[in-house]
Amino acid sequence: MQDAMFSGLFGALTTEHRMNFIANNLANVNTTGYKQDRLAFKDTMAFYTHDEIREPLANVRSKPLFPEPKNMSRVRIAVSKTDYSQGAFHHTGDPLDVAIYGENAFFRVETPRGEFLTRDGHFVLSGEGMLMTPQGYTVQGVGGNIVIPPGTRNISVSADGQVFADNAPVNAIALVSVDNPQNLEKMGRNLYKPRSGVEVAEGDAYLDGARLEQGFIETANVEVVTEMVNMIEVQRQFEAYQKVMQTADALDRDANQKVGRRQG
Repeated sequence: MQDAMFSGLFGALTTEHRMNFIANNLANVNTTGYKQDRLAFKDTMAFYTHDEIREPLANVRSKPLFPEPKNMSRVRIAVSKTDYSQGAFHHTGDPLDVAIYGENAFFRVETPRGEFLTRDGHFVLSGEGMLMTPQGYTVQGVGGNIVIPPGTRNISVSADGQVFADNAPVNAIALVSVDNPQNLEKMGRNLYKPRSGVEVAEGDAYLDGARLEQGFIETANVEVVTEMVNMIEVQRQFEAYQKVMQTADALDRDANQKVGRRQG
């Protein structure tokens, strides 16, 4: 019964890993610009040497030299990836809130650890008038940091990222596109950067059709109902795998007791 025990164990570990992803998605349902994570699975076939041997038989009564083929399938996690599909827009009316329309587009921010990308367009002004994230990361413009002159009464942002202070242009918000968003990894605090050892080509997202919407924020692309259904499904799967392991253990103990009585 070892095969049944290991199949149940690996299945339970897989569902536990999937539950962690679901819980993280639900925890960030109110995080601006959050992109949900998804898991993909595949069947892994276990082969034996005699599975590949098909010996000829002299006649119908000849006994085969090798046992019948035995292929076993065990589910494994194939890949985890981030879903960069567009999130819904929520109107706030705040002139410092800017949402990105376009899936492959990111703001560039400067942090104490270097430059990162983000989809979070909920910005604030520092005491010096610098456009920043609530965490204190400076938003990068085409000409460096974006600084709003003191005493500005009206701040407007055009669809192509131009920032105006009382109708006077001050800078333009840089919007970056990457050749393959799956080559980015999450670094926490809604930040992304290229994966280690991977070359990521960056471009101008405006040229690819990306646009900005002032007074809006992009909500997380997490469907709460779907994730709750997935959570219930995973719970039921975990219970089923537990039952498989309990049954395999009971059969093993029963077999050991019967063998022990016969030998005694």
